Amino acid sequence: GDKAAVWAEGADVAWPAPGGGKSGAPLLAGLDFAVPRGALCAVLGETGSGKSGLLASLLGETTVTSGAVGVEGTVAYVAQTAWIQNASVKANVLFGAPMDRARYEETIRRCSLAADLAALADGDETEIGEKGLTLSGGQKQRVALARAYYADADVYLLDDCLSAVDAHVAAALFEDLVVHLRSKGRSVVLVTHNLSTIRKCDAVL
Repeated sequence: GDKAAVWAEGADVAWPAPGGGKSGAPLLAGLDFAVPRGALCAVLGETGSGKSGLLASLLGETTVTSGAVGVEGTVAYVAQTAWIQNASVKANVLFGAPMDRARYEETIRRCSLAADLAALADGDETEIGEKGLTLSGGQKQRVALARAYYADADVYLLDDCLSAVDAHVAAALFEDLVVHLRSKGRSVVLVTHNLSTIRKCDAVL
């Protein structure tokens, strides 16, 4: 059958040891799961239970002390705290990729950014980041999501990135972005606290 997009087999993972030793503090033990290609998987759990650590493991940022963890294909990751470059909105979205006007406009629409850009004096040429205009937390999160969507990866790892936006925007992003990615055959792992989204997910960890 088709191989899973994201999987773990009997995996114990730990944070890397300070000073370059073998491994530091244990993080998660006995991970066993498989997310099929084109599936939407929600990750739930209490604060501090290792949800972000699970994504870090899929990104290769932890030490696998036993078993195996794997991801098939290219990965786009959106952190809980959005990362913004000191550059224009457009440069933040393209992130070095060539401009494809149709894909870019679709990205802006799916990430609910059109109204924000219309309100900025220089539109998507507006400089943002520490040296430019300071965006709200929700705007930063949507720019980070736009960067991920534009990158057109195989696997999307989204770390609770709908919590910084208000409820109706979060609902729109879930439909227009997250569910749409699945309909395009992309695999999505979504850390979430929003139980209403789970009905639309194929699996829950």
